[in-house]
Amino acid sequence: MILNVVIIAVIILAGALQFSPRFSRSTLWRATITPLASIIGSGFLVLAPILVYAYGSKAPLVMGALVLGAYLFGSAIRFNISIRSAPVSVYDYIAEKLEIGASWALALAFMISVTYYLNLFGAFGLSLTAFNSSQSAKLLSSVIFLIILAVGYMRGFSALEKMEYTAVTFKLAIIAGLLVGLGYYCYAKAVSSTLVVHPPQLTGWAAITLAFGLIITVQGFETSRYLGDEYSAADRIKSMRLAQLVAAAIYMIYITLFALSFEHEEFQLTETAIIDVMGMVAPVLPWILVVGALAAQFSAAIADTSGSGGLIAELTRERISTRNAYVLLVIIGLTLTWSADVFQIISYASRAFALYYTLQAAIAARIAFLLPDQRWRSLLFAVLVIFGLLIVGFGDAVEV
Repeated sequence: MILNVVIIAVIILAGALQFSPRFSRSTLWRATITPLASIIGSGFLVLAPILVYAYGSKAPLVMGALVLGAYLFGSAIRFNISIRSAPVSVYDYIAEKLEIGASWALALAFMISVTYYLNLFGAFGLSLTAFNSSQSAKLLSSVIFLIILAVGYMRGFSALEKMEYTAVTFKLAIIAGLLVGLGYYCYAKAVSSTLVVHPPQLTGWAAITLAFGLIITVQGFETSRYLGDEYSAADRIKSMRLAQLVAAAIYMIYITLFALSFEHEEFQLTETAIIDVMGMVAPVLPWILVVGALAAQFSAAIADTSGSGGLIAELTRERISTRNAYVLLVIIGLTLTWSADVFQIISYASRAFALYYTLQAAIAARIAFLLPDQRWRSLLFAVLVIFGLLIVGFGDAVEV
């Protein structure tokens, strides 16, 4: 009972702190919170059970590899931001064509990620009800797809997008409460000498390809690349780096606590496994997580639907209108929803975003090679291109 009260108090305090003038009026924080919330938004719901189920006590090491890989890809995007904002711009035909390709890859990735978000919405929305089944979750996801299409086609998303700061603030506050509850649970295990140490179920190439298929869970930092209308290049570079470092710290703490507290035999690996597991920590957490998941996934789906529609309209020079792009997105989303499970959709989204990151790394490698004082960077970015291609080619889904 006391732990429930403490968790709720931490959530309220964390939310109030973010709405305080010191944070809400800070340019750096407002530029940071968008990529930060994207990085830890959906991944926080599914990642810990997957990693502990597959990698056992080595889950924190795999988490470290994921955030390191994401940070390196982020370095390529930060380099591209700095080059584009330089007083003397560098024009290169190959780089410009790669940029167009990257935009198409991002539009595709957005389409798949919306499917990922709304399938999580469906699963979490029914997880604590009598209708908790795969088919019912897919049906709810489909209904939300059609609602989003109707709103976007007839009225646009401008009103809903204004709710973003509130939604991401609520999301981060819930994560703070979850970490406090999980931290106490792990501490109690340590005091009673019952901390968990267990071997991985996956090793070798299968373990590597599964990690490739989880890059979507640390995706979101690239949003800083497209905030140029609101923030300077320096602010976007600084905020992306800060968002990735903060997200890495949160993820490492979270996965370490989870891996020390639970064995994979204690839960059934489903997209909503975190609900059952957090019920062992504190009775209030499942309900808070469901509410947070619904708000987070819906706001993320709106943002990526809007982003994908705008990108496709821009790339086709309005031959495909934004509204018709929404129709295309929903068709693809409904097809994936009824033909694949959430874990497969996660791997598809990971590979799509990896393609985008690969092309951004290729742009960085090309531009760095053209600048005599930056040529040493081109080798690093070229290695990232190879790494990205491996993820695109071999990223796999967890097998349940």
